[in-house]
Amino acid sequence: MHNVATNPGTTWLIVGGWLSVLAALLHIACIFGGPDWYRFFGAGERMARSAARGDLQPTLITLTIAAVLLVWGAYAFSGAGLLPRLPLLRTGLVAITAIYLLRGLVFVPLHLWRPQHSDAFAIWSSLIVLAYGAVYAVGMCKAWRHLVP
Repeated sequence: MHNVATNPGTTWLIVGGWLSVLAALLHIACIFGGPDWYRFFGAGERMARSAARGDLQPTLITLTIAAVLLVWGAYAFSGAGLLPRLPLLRTGLVAITAIYLLRGLVFVPLHLWRPQHSDAFAIWSSLIVLAYGAVYAVGMCKAWRHLVP
């Protein structure tokens, strides 16, 4: 592990990592919260009904998303020097940052194209994910030279 104190992106990447962990925990909470939680967090009526029937699909989808978010958190913590260096650290952080930013920004053209799909959840979730991407981007850029093997 590199010297955390010399990495100017450490704080940003730690915050980004915890944001990803928080998102993963919220996804897991939806499994236990049931259909109302799926609805509240924007999973859609079909997913909520499927959860109400006791189908396994919503649980598997939600666990998969949570697992991906936990891996993303691990990449941020690795970039901050809190975890051992993960494979393709720079590439992983670039991809994670891009996905968060694209997910946040895709709302704008979608809103212009299909404004009927713009509700409070779509707006807030896009802003939140955009903020996640911004935190990862700042951390990654500040830490860039420290992310080499």
